[in-house]
Amino acid sequence: MTADNLVIGGMAAFSTVDYPQHLAATLFLQGCPWRCHYCHNPHLIPLKTDDEKVTWQQVKHHLEGRQGLLDAVVFSGGEPTIQKALLPALKQTREMSFRNGLHTGAPHLDLLKPLLPWLDWVGLDIKAMPSDYEAVTTSRYSGPESWAAIEALQKANVDFECRMTWHGGLHGPEQIMGVGQCLADRGVDRFAVQVARSDQMLNEQIGTGCISRNDRDTVRLALTPIFASMELRE
Repeated sequence: MTADNLVIGGMAAFSTVDYPQHLAATLFLQGCPWRCHYCHNPHLIPLKTDDEKVTWQQVKHHLEGRQGLLDAVVFSGGEPTIQKALLPALKQTREMSFRNGLHTGAPHLDLLKPLLPWLDWVGLDIKAMPSDYEAVTTSRYSGPESWAAIEALQKANVDFECRMTWHGGLHGPEQIMGVGQCLADRGVDRFAVQVARSDQMLNEQIGTGCISRNDRDTVRLALTPIFASMELRE
């Protein structure tokens, strides 16, 4: 398996938001084992695609021309950890002197652990409390390994933030605050709550999930004091 086997659904050549405080190129990898109701990239769920939009060689060519201009490469998805070609790709970008970032829900801890020595920063998607994952992902037993990834990242000394998508039809403010408190209790320093985008969702039957300004303010005020960094991203 080589990096050339990476199935890439798209690329953002320049991003200021995918890796905190760094300029990055972001790759959106195909494939995800979950079917989250609010998923706004449903076209990335299938692992295989008839239309190969971006090849690894095209990515390398782009990065070679941006050395010294970009700081990092972020591998997003979909769920990038399910692709075996991710590890050789991380090794190549590290050899090119780029920082490596990863966006993951960590559905399988054994797929994440071999990547840790090659990662500089991780955005870990936490969907809910472990027992409530199925209501979001529609996949049974999908919570415990994601939460176990927190300790794995801490032990590997990989910089990370936890983030949670908030859809008003799936989570009330009490649930968001409960997840935040549990993360803080586990030593998480940075937490970001992202309001779900309703313009394109896998399951439109859940509605827009509007969240009142009062609920947003309640969550922000409750969680800000318990984290070194807490953001409500709207």
